[in-house]
Amino acid sequence: MGIEQLWRAGEPGVMALPSGRLVRGRGLRDPMPSGHPPAFGVYLLGKEPPEVGWEQRWVRWPDFRLPADPAYLHEVLLEALRRSEGERVEIACGGGRGRTGTALACLAVLDGVPGPDAVAYVRAHYHPGAVETPWQKRFVRGFGERVKHGH
Repeated sequence: MGIEQLWRAGEPGVMALPSGRLVRGRGLRDPMPSGHPPAFGVYLLGKEPPEVGWEQRWVRWPDFRLPADPAYLHEVLLEALRRSEGERVEIACGGGRGRTGTALACLAVLDGVPGPDAVAYVRAHYHPGAVETPWQKRFVRGFGERVKHGH
């Protein structure tokens, strides 16, 4: 795996997971950060995103709400975690805080952060305003419980 295939710590939106894997969160309303494009994107939007020129998964997720299909989100996040070992993975929504923060917190759970600590982890390592609503916080805690019990 070449280092040029991965994000660099300290780049805009790049968050280190406990395993050392790096993923980028961002808001799609913001300009694309300079540097390399992602190899794989997870887009958390109420409507289907436009074609971007790299492999992507769309998780239907209206702004300020929860994902329409939590089981599909889990499946996509497992793929993102696996791919982040050797590829540039991006997770994004419109603003890059609520849905993106919630998905990054769930990704952190999959990488070993306990569910009750995942929101604080993402706020410390990605953005202090990540995970915007009380139901998004509850979703992360519940995601941690489901992962812990193998669901």
